[in-house]
Amino acid sequence: MSSTVAIALGSNLGDRAYTLRRAVDELRRLVHVVRVSSFIETEAVDAPPGSPLFLNAVAIGYTSLAPLEMLEAMQSIEAKLGRRRTRVRNAPRTIDLDLIFHSANRARTPRLTLPHPRYREREFVMRPLREVWLGARASSPAGRTASRRPLG
Repeated sequence: MSSTVAIALGSNLGDRAYTLRRAVDELRRLVHVVRVSSFIETEAVDAPPGSPLFLNAVAIGYTSLAPLEMLEAMQSIEAKLGRRRTRVRNAPRTIDLDLIFHSANRARTPRLTLPHPRYREREFVMRPLREVWLGARASSPAGRTASRRPLG
């Protein structure tokens, strides 16, 4: 059975656009990606002073993976693309993948909260999410947009 997923992508180190495109390509191994938003540049939120600007996007699609399997697979993609976790909260990073929602699943565990607890407060998530969910664009900079109809 397939579940609808929304995944927020962000990068503020290295070649940000290239890293986001690579992350989308890696996500395609886990998710039937229906749409990817345009890339937007935003200030780092709740980050150490002097953190570089982020490039953000959202991908939506379908997966057969359970929520925790999806989280683990996304963390593997982050590691593959050079993310190094530190003790500094919201430190600059090559890639950040957040599972925003996984169909109507709800979870509150030490590892995963669904839907993502702060996504509505973050314009860098909401703006691209509105774009892909409402089908505001016919294509994305990451390419390969499959449909303009809303999911759900």
